[in-house]
Amino acid sequence: MKRILLMVFRSLFNLPFWLFKIFKLCNTEKYDARTRYAFLHKIMPTIVRRGRINIHVTGLENLPKENGYIMFPNHQGLFDALAFIQTHERPFVPVMKKEVKDIFLIKQAITLLQAEIIDREDIRQSLKVINNMTERVKNGENFLIFAEGTRSKQGNTLLEFKGGTFKSAINAKCPIVPVALIDSYKAFDTGSIKKITVQIHYLKPLYYEDYKDMKSTEIARTVSDMIQSKILSVNKA
Repeated sequence: MKRILLMVFRSLFNLPFWLFKIFKLCNTEKYDARTRYAFLHKIMPTIVRRGRINIHVTGLENLPKENGYIMFPNHQGLFDALAFIQTHERPFVPVMKKEVKDIFLIKQAITLLQAEIIDREDIRQSLKVINNMTERVKNGENFLIFAEGTRSKQGNTLLEFKGGTFKSAINAKCPIVPVALIDSYKAFDTGSIKKITVQIHYLKPLYYEDYKDMKSTEIARTVSDMIQSKILSVNKA
C-alpha cells in the first residue's frame, strides 16, 4: 500500500489527464483494443519508475509471432499484471477474479482490456469463462490467466497449478506460454518502498503438438515445473 501511495503522490501532476484519457478510452465501441491497450502500455513505465521499481524482462523472443495464445504465469501479488502491461507490447486479455471487479481503476482497466471475470466458486460460471476464452483465442486474442487461482503469498514459492485452467488452451489448440515472475510480491505485498527489481521471464511456449496427448493436469505440472526451474536457476545465479 505504501508503494501505491508513493506512485500516486509522485504522479499527481499527470493523474488528471491519465484519468480523463482512461475514462474516455472506456468507450469500447469507439476505440479498438490496440488503441486502448497502447495507452496503458505507454504510461506504465512512468508509473512503475515512480514506484521505485525496475522491471527486468527476458524471453520476449519466445512469444509466438501469431496472436491467439495464452500466458500462464505464477501469481505473486497485485503488481503482476502491471509487469505484463509494461513488457508485453501486444494487447492481451486478463482473467480476473470477481472480487476486484468493482475497485476503482481496476474496474476501468477491466473495461479497457475487456477482461474476463471469473467466479471460481461457481462451476457453471467458470465453465462459461473457459468457453469464452476458447472462442476469443480462436479469434486471435491473447490471454493471461493465473493457473494457481490465487496469489501464493509465499514469495517465489509456487502453489499447485490447476489443470482446469488449461482447458481453454486445449480446446482452442493454441500456444501455451509459461511465464516466471520473480520478486513481484515485493512491490505491493510488503510495506517497503525500497528500490526493487521485479523479474519477468517469458519461457518457450508449448504448442498444440507438444501437449495434445497430455491430460490437463499433466500440462499444469509441466508448466509449473518450467516456471519453478527458471526461478531456481535465477536464484542460484
